[in-house]
Amino acid sequence: MTKRVLYIEDRPDNRGLVRRVLMAEGIEVIEAATADDGIALAAQHLPDLILMDVNMPGKDGLTATQELRGNPVLEHIPIIALTANVMKGDRERTLEAGCDGYIPKPIDVDKFPSEIMHYITKGRVSHESKQSSSG
Repeated sequence: MTKRVLYIEDRPDNRGLVRRVLMAEGIEVIEAATADDGIALAAQHLPDLILMDVNMPGKDGLTATQELRGNPVLEHIPIIALTANVMKGDRERTLEAGCDGYIPKPIDVDKFPSEIMHYITKGRVSHESKQSSSG
């Protein structure tokens, strides 16, 4: 069964690279240039995974992630931040916003497909169950 990834990214060159790398591995790629388009496409296509750029004009990726997490139809889909934000604390901020993983840009084209398949196979990280088990 073909896996489907939604990539929400404002830069066409980044979308093109990810599309070429993943399609070469038989992974279908749906693309959105804005956070709002990405949220709509997620609801329409129910992808196996969402790749989220953090820095986008207008609504940023962390805000879009929080909106996706608030939708019961989409909350089960793993969201992976694919970002150039690599300063101390950036990874933690993406995870706190609801992302399930973090891949820094530029991507390693040799490792990227296996990273994506790992996240698809692993599925959604349940932050709620971790919190409720401690109380």
